Amino acid sequence: MSHAFNSVDKRPVVAVEFTSDGRGPLKAKGRYASTLVALVRAGEKGVQPAIDHPMPRWSHYVFWLRTHFGVVIETINEKHAGPYAGSHARYVLRSEVNVLNVGYAGDKGAANAA
Repeated sequence: MSHAFNSVDKRPVVAVEFTSDGRGPLKAKGRYASTLVALVRAGEKGVQPAIDHPMPRWSHYVFWLRTHFGVVIETINEKHAGPYAGSHARYVLRSEVNVLNVGYAGDKGAANAA
């Protein structure tokens, strides 16, 4: 699966305009935008929120992207050992997402750009 957006810009994402599986253009802001861009950047590897992209409420942002935009995101539960053995989620973007525009924190009008 390929995605059109491969930016390595590390500034916080505050808005994104995109298409998903041919639908759009669609717009997401705030943490929803940041979550989608992180998933696009991660590709097939996916994102382990506690390790790769710490941010509170990942499961909510994934749920919201699924229900509001129809973005297909797979949740893979992975077990881990150690003193606090348990499991964690890995999220993998399965929709074909094309990022059209990204607004970064600090950019003039960024929150309204996408």
